[in-house]
Amino acid sequence: MKPLGNLPSLEAVIQELGKLPGIGPKSATGLGYHLVSLPPERVKRLAELLQVLPDRIGYCSACGMLTESDPCVFCREPSRDRSLLCVVEESLDALSIEKSGAFNGLYHVLGGTLSPLDGVGPAELRVKELLERLKSDEIKEVILATNPSVEGEATASYLRNLIADLGSGIQLSRFARGLPIGGDLVYTDEETLALALQTRKPMEGE
Repeated sequence: MKPLGNLPSLEAVIQELGKLPGIGPKSATGLGYHLVSLPPERVKRLAELLQVLPDRIGYCSACGMLTESDPCVFCREPSRDRSLLCVVEESLDALSIEKSGAFNGLYHVLGGTLSPLDGVGPAELRVKELLERLKSDEIKEVILATNPSVEGEATASYLRNLIADLGSGIQLSRFARGLPIGGDLVYTDEETLALALQTRKPMEGE
């Protein structure tokens, strides 16, 4: 990006915005100029909200979901089916599934997918915590709802083998119809997610 002349403060903001996922140089520049065009009180309010995020938002100690209270709202809801556990990559995936209205069990957020080229192995994900949760007699079915990408499928296959080795008799299933290969749950409409949940299929061992 070309220097913005006598606007080093704005240039620094644009550079930070450009580091966000899905934000290219043009979008970052547009957002930066939009911010400085806002009334000062709105900019200050946004800055205040961003500043307190690290102190107010953390991770649920039970499921790994982003939350402002521990345990999170899903884990502490007594009406949820505690025999059903849905394993997702990120908190946003769980929220997308929740919006479909087709799931009333518990969640487990891995915090990503296996990606050896990026240095992400089982130790960098919440795999150990997942296996600890599965020692509970309450969980009867685990839905491996990682995204239908190469990394997501590899992670689901890895978890399937680990859980099968537990010998606990837990049923393993995977989303079925409707999800495009390589797609993300976050960008899938609610009807498609509901159908994928309702038509989920058992995962067979290798």
